Amino acid sequence: MASNAPFEPVLFNLGPLPISETVVTTWALMIGLLLVSWLSTRRLKLEPGRWQVALEGIVGAIQDALDAVLPDHASVVLPFVGSLWIFVVFANLIGIFPGLHGPTADLSTTAALALLVFLSVHWYGIRIHGLGDYARHYLEPNPILLPFHIISEISRTIALAVRLFGNIFSLEMAALLILVVAGFLVPVPVLLLHIVEALVQAYIFGMLALIYIAGGIQSLEMKKQEG
Repeated sequence: MASNAPFEPVLFNLGPLPISETVVTTWALMIGLLLVSWLSTRRLKLEPGRWQVALEGIVGAIQDALDAVLPDHASVVLPFVGSLWIFVVFANLIGIFPGLHGPTADLSTTAALALLVFLSVHWYGIRIHGLGDYARHYLEPNPILLPFHIISEISRTIALAVRLFGNIFSLEMAALLILVVAGFLVPVPVLLLHIVEALVQAYIFGMLALIYIAGGIQSLEMKKQEG
């Protein structure tokens, strides 16, 4: 079995493209989430059952978090931030299953997610305020600060990717080492630790993404109010 990285075996090649375990797991997860979402929303009822109540509770919790940070534009960013949150939760939790590794334990996945957050910050800023006003705010209060704004955007994107990768990768490695040393005598505490940490890291990643998006939107609104 070929390998393009020490921890990333290539399962097969699709033409010139090597398809790794992370790619397969990520696509399987996305297809699974899309399928569950489609099946769950086909027959919504005014008197919901337990499954619909649980789904509405999840959406309501995400909506409340968005309203707390970005009340005026929560409905606009809900599809992206909500989808990001749900994907990262399940991507982090996949590692609890024997023989599987969470996609977020791969730097390529977390880098792709961080890049999506980077692009979304500018997309929502331009969509809400227009290209001219959004581009102009990088030149304020002085055009000489433009390079520092750019460095700040790039550095926080890199930090977002590395932070999630480092936490999930170290979590999976720690769980593996404990199981190797102690055998299967302590699987339940390790499993619970993995679940709690995976949920915490997903929450932090989603909140940071939301804060970055809100910062890009609200900073312009504050300047307009001051003007």
